[in-house]
Amino acid sequence: MDMFSKLTNLFQQALETREPSINLLESFVDHWKGITNYYIETTDETTPAKQTDIPWRLKQMLDILVYEEEQQETEETGPCMEYLLQHKLLETLCTLGKAQYPPGMSQQVLAFFSKLLIQVQQPMLHIINVYRPVQKLIRLCALPGSQTEKEEAQFLFVICSRLKQDPYVLNYILEIKRDEPIKKSRSTSGDGVGIQSAESPSPEKEPSSPLRGCTAPDTLQCEQPGPSSAPEQPQNLACPSSNNLIHALIHLTKSQKSRVALKAQEGLSVLVNIPKEETALCLAESTSLCQLLAGRLCELYSLVPSSLDPMDLYGFPQVHWRDRFSQGCLEKTLTFPGSEDIVAFLGWLDFCDNLAEEAQKVLSVKLAEAIHHQWLTAVVQPQLLQISEAGILLSTALLSCAVRHIAAPALLDQLVLFLLGRQSESELRSGTDSHTLRHQLIERCDHISDEISMSTLRLFEELLQKPHEHIAFNLVLRNLEQRGYMAAVPGGAEDRHTADPEPPEESEALEEDPFFTDMYPEEEFHSSGQLLSLPPRQVEPRATGQERVADVVNSFLCLVPQEAKTSQHVQGAGYDTYVHDAHELFKECTAFSLQWGWPASLKPPEPLPAGLDFYEGHFLKVLFDRLAGILEQPYELNLQVTSVLSRLAVLPHPHLHEYLLDPYISLAPGSRSLFSVLIRVIGDLMQRIQHIPNFTERLVHVRKQLMALEPEMVTDHMTLLKGVIVLEEFCKELAAIAFVKLPLEEH
Repeated sequence: MDMFSKLTNLFQQALETREPSINLLESFVDHWKGITNYYIETTDETTPAKQTDIPWRLKQMLDILVYEEEQQETEETGPCMEYLLQHKLLETLCTLGKAQYPPGMSQQVLAFFSKLLIQVQQPMLHIINVYRPVQKLIRLCALPGSQTEKEEAQFLFVICSRLKQDPYVLNYILEIKRDEPIKKSRSTSGDGVGIQSAESPSPEKEPSSPLRGCTAPDTLQCEQPGPSSAPEQPQNLACPSSNNLIHALIHLTKSQKSRVALKAQEGLSVLVNIPKEETALCLAESTSLCQLLAGRLCELYSLVPSSLDPMDLYGFPQVHWRDRFSQGCLEKTLTFPGSEDIVAFLGWLDFCDNLAEEAQKVLSVKLAEAIHHQWLTAVVQPQLLQISEAGILLSTALLSCAVRHIAAPALLDQLVLFLLGRQSESELRSGTDSHTLRHQLIERCDHISDEISMSTLRLFEELLQKPHEHIAFNLVLRNLEQRGYMAAVPGGAEDRHTADPEPPEESEALEEDPFFTDMYPEEEFHSSGQLLSLPPRQVEPRATGQERVADVVNSFLCLVPQEAKTSQHVQGAGYDTYVHDAHELFKECTAFSLQWGWPASLKPPEPLPAGLDFYEGHFLKVLFDRLAGILEQPYELNLQVTSVLSRLAVLPHPHLHEYLLDPYISLAPGSRSLFSVLIRVIGDLMQRIQHIPNFTERLVHVRKQLMALEPEMVTDHMTLLKGVIVLEEFCKELAAIAFVKLPLEEH
């Protein structure tokens, strides 16, 4: 017991003799006075700041502020923070950093501000003695010749992060002044879904200028010319400083230091992702964020060398903006001239697409409109419409790469509007396309230059892979809505499979009956003593289910005569090799089409207006014309034509399915379908086969050469032989697509 008492007394004495508790405020003030005394006492103006005790004292002050906040039981401001605010310490530090005295002081100040805003949890940016020095420090960022880009990028990123936590202080940081609060003032998208104020005029009465919002004087003295119409200046908004947070971040994205550029882009991403709609509206209407992002895209696009080989762009890998800053980025793996410029451009496009994907709708639409008008309309369109073949090839290849990278709905809307326009009524055979670019691009699919045709077809193939309803509708579906390609059925029957079509009169056009075998002598459809496997001329009532599938699939598989088939001579070349890919693609397209409300069954045919014949539309006309010349065209061009047609055929719309994949429809006079075009090609092929000795043997050799099973050798009729091989493969692919789409026909 005595021992326990002695120990208790010893502990008590130790507690009584411990050092008195440190006064946080006194310590905080002492460290601040230590910094100010340095300027009074020092005589050496060349000593770098990091070699003085200033960094240590700033760290001690920060630690005290953080500790004080942790000890506060309430949300009230502690005495040390009160001292910092009342004595305008941040203002003084900002002045010292601007003076760069001692040398490198701005680096220390930026680091202190960043750590203060990260570690202190209580809201600060709304306090005048905080946001004013923050504004001043932002103006010191991204200046020419800056040696503190790393610290600047970190500081600006921290500001964006705090703005995401406290979005109501955005106006203070961006120095936006208003005469009155922002109201929802105008439609923000072409479909009329937007916002409007009580005092604002209706959208129909508003100016048509695509870019609206505040633009600083030096904002759009852009690396590329913008639209001819100047942005309208909202009357109730004052322009922010030209060297504010957004301008500084955009400037730092151009840094040669990858970590700095990445941090700046991350800051912009955080800023755009602020979830409040009011913040998005402020960024869209009161800042030049969207114009600056689009301007940077124009700048990077202009840096792509005109000497670039378009062939290097076909199959160019997907570029993700974050991956550009990794160790194994594409810039380091691709070695062809101009690859770095391509990666930089596509990386920024992917960044803009990512911003448009994640931003609130009002900001996403604004950004997409800025890209449309500043880049697509002002820069890309003149290049696409030029007459130089080399220029057309490069600009088309670049646009194809860009299309592949665009996924954000708002940006995809603007891309489709740029390429195809808004037209929704059926096309007329004698009509003119009011959308010049669309007409020109479709015409180039049948250009005298095969390279231009292939390049443009690749562009349309990329476009058809995009999940946007207007693409297929504008190019094809609007012309098939009335099913004007169907011949009138006696008695008003609507089912084309249960009524026999009237035999065509002799005076009707060839395409009126897809099975026009009677134009050739009967013996020409015999080879080696066997009758060619063509579908029967008279359409019998069709069965459903498996019989229906077999009929349709066999119709395509039996189109090519035995003498022109090579699949049986090469292992693993049956039509079933296409089924898996067709099934996967069909599932992908079906998932999109469910959102578009496409009909599940055929609509009753509607009579065409008096004096008008069915017209498949400009796009299908050009594709059918190209397909008709498959025996006389280069192999690569044929592959591209059939690839685009296959992409159309897999779309799960009943009218498109009927028009492209049903061999048994009775066509209206003057109409043609995909199957009727193939029948005509087969008829042409049958005539040519008779004049080429050892046709099948030659065809097999060419097939093996294309598969790299035999060395390539030049032989007679090489173009024709390759065309026949493409024709055979195309028919097998169509058979596979028809097979996987069977449920569409069971209605």
